[in-house]
Amino acid sequence: MPARPQACAVMFDLDGTLVQTRRASWDVFRTVSDDFGLGLTGPQEYFALFNGNIFASLEVLCQGRADSGEVKKAFLDRLRAEYNPAMVPGMVDVIRRLAGHCTLAVVSSNAIEVLRRVLVGNDVAYCFSHVFGGDMAPDKAVAIRSFLSDASSQYGRRCEVAYDETPAAARPDLATTVLVTDTAGDVRDALDVGIRAVGVAWGMHAAEELSEAGAEFVAIWPQELPGYLIGDTASAPAGACAIPAPPGGCAVPAPPGGCAIPAPAAFAGASAAAVVVPGPVLAASAGASADVAPAAYAGGSCGADECHCGCQEHPGPAGGPAEPGSVAARLAEPGSVAARLAAAAAVRRERRRQAGQAPRPPVPSGGDTPSLQLPAGGPPPSHRAPPRQPAPAAELRDAVRRILAPAPGRLHRTNA
Repeated sequence: MPARPQACAVMFDLDGTLVQTRRASWDVFRTVSDDFGLGLTGPQEYFALFNGNIFASLEVLCQGRADSGEVKKAFLDRLRAEYNPAMVPGMVDVIRRLAGHCTLAVVSSNAIEVLRRVLVGNDVAYCFSHVFGGDMAPDKAVAIRSFLSDASSQYGRRCEVAYDETPAAARPDLATTVLVTDTAGDVRDALDVGIRAVGVAWGMHAAEELSEAGAEFVAIWPQELPGYLIGDTASAPAGACAIPAPPGGCAVPAPPGGCAIPAPAAFAGASAAAVVVPGPVLAASAGASADVAPAAYAGGSCGADECHCGCQEHPGPAGGPAEPGSVAARLAEPGSVAARLAAAAAVRRERRRQAGQAPRPPVPSGGDTPSLQLPAGGPPPSHRAPPRQPAPAAELRDAVRRILAPAPGRLHRTNA
């Protein structure tokens, strides 16, 4: 079997491939079907329209009707106004992994306005160098041919606003251009043009339908796609294609009424149980300086494996403002890890202070001291002291003395 060539260009369908559409798209089209009396009663009948080109299927569905053009227009208008589905979990990472190695494009029957809303909203718009919408290119086979004929198809976009200024080593051709889709109609369009087709199992059509239409591979999970398309070069995205850190890093806002903080082993005398910091104490501690933080954390780490809270940086010079991202700066952020740890330490110190100031019962003096009353017959056996054992050295001396002492009636020999 010949080796599979590494993809140079990957063209993605949008609905059902990049975004979850089984319900969202049908909810939009059901209104159109009801308004125009098209007679579709369920999502499976709607999905069947995608066994071919959706707009060609609408023409057949509206055959003999004078308002077929109005049906298409109403469908696109409702998509523009109402359609904003969620990304398929894991597909953002797939896009960013591929963008560093391939020229990426979107070819969809949806309106270009919807494509912009979805791609910009999920921060992947600059990973794609070409976008074809159904209102601009209703026939996907035409859109694919347009991409292949464009001499600039060698220039990709690596998750940045600017396009590559240096072309890729090889221009995408029929063998190195792949359409990734969830519908059998798209698979047939790709094969009719001569490019390769890869299916995904989470969209409108089942894996068996995609394979029967000619898909060379059907992914069950998004994470299979980079390895299949570009092989071992599908490393974690880097540079501009790297996945952005979540807002706020690892800091977790404190819930109302307090926050349970596990006591780290580095705290002297700390237990493994959680320390509950009341809300008022946490709020009062949020603006504390770095000297209220436990010594184990000053200039050290908050304990997280991957932390963006800045705890590994040092505070600013004495008497000056703290450096941005330092422990002292983080202590001033309500709800940050450093502030919560400082609050826990403050609570423990307050508890020790209160324990030290607690009133103690007076100690009686002199004759006022009550005598200990023992029961008749002495203390019970459980309270009696064990008999005192002689020290080992005394035992040894007694043994030597007994050996050297003359036996009774024995005569002592004297030297002549």
